[in-house]
Amino acid sequence: MALTQVDQGLLSTNAQYTGFKNRIINGAMVIDQRNAGASVTPTNGLYTLDRWAADVSQASKFTVIQSSTAPAGFSKSLLVTSSSAYTVGTNDYFALHQFVEGFNTADFNFGTASATYITLSFWVRSSLTGTFGVGLRGASNTRSYTATYTISTANTFEYKTITIPGDTSGTWLTNNDVGIGLFFSLGVGSANSTTAGSWQAVNATSPTGAGSVVGTNGATWYLAGVQLEKGSTATSFDYRPFGTELQLCQRYYENNYSTGYAVGSAQSYPYNVGQFVNGYTSTFGQQLQTANL
Repeated sequence: MALTQVDQGLLSTNAQYTGFKNRIINGAMVIDQRNAGASVTPTNGLYTLDRWAADVSQASKFTVIQSSTAPAGFSKSLLVTSSSAYTVGTNDYFALHQFVEGFNTADFNFGTASATYITLSFWVRSSLTGTFGVGLRGASNTRSYTATYTISTANTFEYKTITIPGDTSGTWLTNNDVGIGLFFSLGVGSANSTTAGSWQAVNATSPTGAGSVVGTNGATWYLAGVQLEKGSTATSFDYRPFGTELQLCQRYYENNYSTGYAVGSAQSYPYNVGQFVNGYTSTFGQQLQTANL
């Protein structure tokens, strides 16, 4: 049976895609403007490596640092180390997330009958083995998709791919606010979890039953080579020049602060529509950023 033009778009494998293939910025973990390689213990909303922020219900459960332990083809990774053996409660959530700007996801056509497949790929390594989770969520927190991945061998980088059908329901922003949020679960309670494998009208960031990194004292979890692309097949990582990647990060990097607030502190980010926002107007009236995520 011949495919229609819409069908062909839905099943595109990106083989001839040009341009901004990887919608994740700093997926190779090479930019760390705020911390310059120093370890941080994130509070909720605090940025670690550029574009990667913490989503935590309680502070001091893990640390994050840029690491030189990386899979072949990469020089850096993001390293999480659990600070205790914490039992995740029903309403707890611990994750690292990146919000992708709506301008950069508009061609996914989410919320319409023409919604396209997207594919997530990444390298992961952990001292733990078992089933872990990722989640995707819209800006309104009313549409979520969760998926599982398995770490088979401890302390070894493994490559994972997850293909996600486009969401034909809900309202998805296509402006300078959050187009889609990507969450890597480090331990999420049942109130913020849902059944994996389909778009649902819930606010969830992890699949039910996913493993907990924060549940084991000293557990390590590395992430590298994260790519989110249009299409139903994972393709090779979109290596961009360092200068280009740095400029992409600088669109969102906060570089001016109110008196008395430390660089990178959660208080230095204005709070808007339930999210920490990197847009900030200085006392001189200069609009430093243009993206509300």
